[in-house]
Amino acid sequence: MITVKTRLLYGAGGAVSAAKEAAYTMFILLFYTQVLGLSGTVTGLIIAISLVWDGVSDPLVGSLSDRLRSRFGRRHPFMALSILPLGLGFVGLFAPPQAVIDNSIWLAAWLLFWSLWVRTFVTTFTIPHLALSAEITSDYHDRTQVLGARMGLMFLFAVLLPAAALVLVFPEQNGIDGRFEQSRYPLYGMLSCAVVWVMATLSTVGTRHHIRPEVPRPGGDQGERTTLFALVRDLWRTLGNRNFRLLIAYDVAATSAYGVISSLNMLVWTFFWEFSATQISIILSVPTLLAVLLAAVTLGPLGRRLSKQRLVQLSLLGLILNCLWLYPLQLFQLLPADSDRLIFALNFIFMLIFMYLFMLRIINSTSIVADLTDEHELDHGVRQEAGFFSMTNFVNKLATVAGPLYGGLALDIIGLETGMRPGEVPLGTLHGLVYALGLGVIPALLVALWIISHIHTSQAQVEAVQEKLAARRALSE
Repeated sequence: MITVKTRLLYGAGGAVSAAKEAAYTMFILLFYTQVLGLSGTVTGLIIAISLVWDGVSDPLVGSLSDRLRSRFGRRHPFMALSILPLGLGFVGLFAPPQAVIDNSIWLAAWLLFWSLWVRTFVTTFTIPHLALSAEITSDYHDRTQVLGARMGLMFLFAVLLPAAALVLVFPEQNGIDGRFEQSRYPLYGMLSCAVVWVMATLSTVGTRHHIRPEVPRPGGDQGERTTLFALVRDLWRTLGNRNFRLLIAYDVAATSAYGVISSLNMLVWTFFWEFSATQISIILSVPTLLAVLLAAVTLGPLGRRLSKQRLVQLSLLGLILNCLWLYPLQLFQLLPADSDRLIFALNFIFMLIFMYLFMLRIINSTSIVADLTDEHELDHGVRQEAGFFSMTNFVNKLATVAGPLYGGLALDIIGLETGMRPGEVPLGTLHGLVYALGLGVIPALLVALWIISHIHTSQAQVEAVQEKLAARRALSE
């Protein structure tokens, strides 16, 4: 049985991905387009390019981690060496010098460089950290609990970090909205740096007792050299599992929807709903905190009654239905025009439902990946946890490219221009922002729901595989 302490120390590493997600989902598009004046299309293209590199680097780091031979194990060296440069990357991302800001070409290059930097070191920490979950425990339910702790803390920091920033760093002062003040953003970069340094160190040091120096590695017994061809072959081998191929296809669709949400959410809250920084802070933080607590309470009971695949299906269906009530009410003027409290309350409920279902979806689908690594070891005789998680991250990030590209183009098409403030945007532009959100999200979620229905896994299947592995290991001893 995995202790709460172990789950929390492992889960602390989720804050690394959270800091990156918070930066790119909440502030980068707003900062570089509406504050610094960079074209929305250019900004979206740069973020997309960095995502492509992010996706390419994931499987390479995963394969290298699987093959690493070290007395500190296969995962911890990568995690430890990533911490310092990653934190510094957030400082650079949000503090371009004035000479760079004054030249659009240099500003674009600055965003590209630091985006590549941040995403590279997020990868070298996150992929080994994800793979560590399958090494900490092989129990069907414990894996979900361990990954649930990671996802819970990741979601908490992904919203609490920007929520705290909206109150402490970007508050309105003397009638000026802090979100549009260039001088506030370097402080946010330093705040992100501090979060990464503290939480990544806690996770790396706190999980050192789970270091496993000797496991069946790809090419390990034959002393094979680690070449690019060998890395690619290792990754290609993971695709031999049919369930894994389907899971990748499902992830592409689901992540494309999330990429659109990530790119447009802050803009929708700011311009369509005209929420203040404080209101957005509440919408971000409190529903997510409640969702994390709700997931922690319900994850175990739900997991004992329903398979992970079924929980993913139900979560996707709920996400689709949740998209179909709030925004249409406002678009068709069915909400009272003078009821700000009601509109805020409905958005609060919408966000609570969204965060809870999104957590259930991603926790269970990630736990399925951990289970498939056992099938892979049975079929091929090697453990490639990082290879599996890196492949899912690879396709996720390629799919996420659609988000900033779609979002940047959407801003230019609907006419949301630099310098516009809440309350000054034409009605047609506001409606176009919502339509762009819906068209980018609902069809992709429907495709994801159809694909996940073709994946077949169960606790009985996982336990049967593990029994065969235990028998094989007993014979080899």
